[in-house]
Amino acid sequence: MIFEHEIPKGSRLYFGASAKRKRVLENQVCDILENSGFEEILTPNFSYSQHQAIANEKKLIKFSDEQNEQVSLRADSTLDVVRIITKRLGRTTTHKKWFYVQPIFTYPSKEEYQIGCEWIDHNNIADIMNLTADILKALNIEPILQISNINIPRLVCGELNIDIELFKNGEIATLFKLNCDWLNKLIKVKDIASLEKVIDIIPKSIKIELEKLLLNAKEVNYSNIIIAPLYYGSLRYYDGIYYRVINENLTLCNGGMYSSEGISSLGFALYTDNLLKILED
Repeated sequence: MIFEHEIPKGSRLYFGASAKRKRVLENQVCDILENSGFEEILTPNFSYSQHQAIANEKKLIKFSDEQNEQVSLRADSTLDVVRIITKRLGRTTTHKKWFYVQPIFTYPSKEEYQIGCEWIDHNNIADIMNLTADILKALNIEPILQISNINIPRLVCGELNIDIELFKNGEIATLFKLNCDWLNKLIKVKDIASLEKVIDIIPKSIKIELEKLLLNAKEVNYSNIIIAPLYYGSLRYYDGIYYRVINENLTLCNGGMYSSEGISSLGFALYTDNLLKILED
């Protein structure tokens, strides 16, 4: 039995002090983004193309419109922002830097607020990582900034003829059982210094992507960095260097490089509720 005062599990309610803390956080981050040249955009809650962003389509809340076209609630903002700017608003604006403050929705009734930005037609990932670092410093927090390259696990799979699922599932013990010396050393990489030590023994097919990872990590002005060359995330559109900000079991931010509509771009999304949790501690 559902009582009339109940709300669906996973949905969000803010009131009084919690609503104020949320608004203060959003305003603080938005000020930083605006001062960095970003303008605000709010995209529709409904989308025709969310399946292109979410690897597990079972997470989409979807239905059919009156033309029998599949519509879903927004489960990710990135590709919709880029598509709307380049395809719908392209004739009315040439601006490339956009931010948003809006929720995403996933099945069955999960609601997550995000503060995100997209830097369209820009490919220096260090710029967006440093912007993320500036936001963290302004909030007086120093969680882990984990930097990875999605191409490295894929190339390792090709080199050793293994399944990418091993990386998706984080099956490190299975990888060690392969008894591959260079892979064992690569698994143990955790910072810039340890990456520099192993890079020369890595097969040439993988070395170029490791060098990209090393170069970009060196350009980030942040003290709490972890290098995770074999991490394989779930967002399907990242295609190069990408990163996440984590604090214990909480993901505070995801960001990276991607291509959409034939354009290389950068972006990140901060998870408002998780940020509020650690700011309250």
